[in-house]
Amino acid sequence: MKKSHERLRSVATGVVWLLVAGFVLYRAAPQLSAAAGIGGGTSAAPELAGHTIDDVPFSLAGYRGQVVLVNFWATWCPPCRVEMPGFQRVYEDRRQDGFVVLGLSTDVSGVAPVRAFIEERGITFPVAMAGSEARAAFGPVRALPTSFLIDRQGRVRHEVAGLFAEPALRAAVDRLLEEPVPTAGERLDG
Repeated sequence: MKKSHERLRSVATGVVWLLVAGFVLYRAAPQLSAAAGIGGGTSAAPELAGHTIDDVPFSLAGYRGQVVLVNFWATWCPPCRVEMPGFQRVYEDRRQDGFVVLGLSTDVSGVAPVRAFIEERGITFPVAMAGSEARAAFGPVRALPTSFLIDRQGRVRHEVAGLFAEPALRAAVDRLLEEPVPTAGERLDG
């Protein structure tokens, strides 16, 4: 009896570890895919325009020719707080090369807490409030944070739900910045 109980416990432990490994791989796969340039999409980024919390107009069409990270986040979201310093570092390092981060805050308490949050943390990339139009444009954003990496031609190449680690983002941005800048006459195919 004792031997069968030990065997059952061993099998149960193995199943638990297999489930944990599967979950970790499931969560890490989008980042690894983005970093390595494997898979990902090629659908056109949605038409999105608005004003940042500093009342500066922006549009995704206006960012054509640059690599853009659109990040849905909130001040109360722990993983959002963890990933933002990495976004800021990559933005500072690569913005002169054509990289931009557009943070879209989903906070419902208004602009004041968002402004205080980004000022306190030294965030200098553009931040806007994510209204219902922004959330609808990218489909239902079901988790925070959720990031969309858009290439120079305006195609959503990668989506990462959950924390986007700085090394994976940096590798993906470096790879996408190496791609050619579209000429004025080039159109997005599909």
